[in-house]
Amino acid sequence: MAQSSNNRIRVLLAKPGLDIHDRGARIITRSLRDAGIEVIYIGVSPHPRTPEQIVASAIQEDVDVLGLSFHSPTYMEIVTRIMELLKENGRRDLPVVIGGVIPPNDVAALKGLGVAGVFGPGSPMEEIVEFIRGCGLRSRV
Repeated sequence: MAQSSNNRIRVLLAKPGLDIHDRGARIITRSLRDAGIEVIYIGVSPHPRTPEQIVASAIQEDVDVLGLSFHSPTYMEIVTRIMELLKENGRRDLPVVIGGVIPPNDVAALKGLGVAGVFGPGSPMEEIVEFIRGCGLRSRV
């Protein structure tokens, strides 16, 4: 359970793999921050963000929610690995929220892996903020 100095909900937002399309993630980061949510953004870098790095960062930062942004077709393998790593590290309770270009046919499979929510292009920002706020508050209980 995260405990920041001002008790705000903390979210780690990550861009896994080689995906360099980060406009959506930056918009989400800004909107969450504007809503009073603390965001740690580990976006695109010269080196791909691995599931191991993302989970280690989420644990180290003691976040309430883990957000993943995808614009590439590798999301199913990456999410599967992240969920395995969270379980191995005793953090299966950490809500995972996914955004990006996810075909509707894959949403049920992602939720079956334990993903709390999936948001695609055009999702209302208020809905995303409220969903993440709800996940963050539930993770503190």
